[in-house]
Amino acid sequence: MKPKKNSLSDLGGIMYSTDPDFTFDAPEAEGTPANNQQDLRVQLDRKNRGGKAVTLITGFRGTDQDLQALGKLLKSKCGVGGSAKDGEIIVQGDFRDKVLQILHDQGFKAKKAGG
Repeated sequence: MKPKKNSLSDLGGIMYSTDPDFTFDAPEAEGTPANNQQDLRVQLDRKNRGGKAVTLITGFRGTDQDLQALGKLLKSKCGVGGSAKDGEIIVQGDFRDKVLQILHDQGFKAKKAGG
């Protein structure tokens, strides 16, 4: 998930240029933080899902490819479907304990959240 940009300085100070020869060199994006620096939350969610329960993993910071890879690993270990987008991983069913164990084995800092 990309960090929010709250001010003009977060955008690099350049908003618009009328110079036709102007080229903007964007600052290099930070790499994916190490697994032990990620603070993930694992919770059970039933809202807007027709009463079906899903395990929701939030707080992932990194590239979309890394998110997809982690989502694929969790879904295959649990033997169910789901999705990974917008910094969240959804695993169909109540697999909170199993997902927590897998994340700890992978080196992530993960906690149960919610009730």
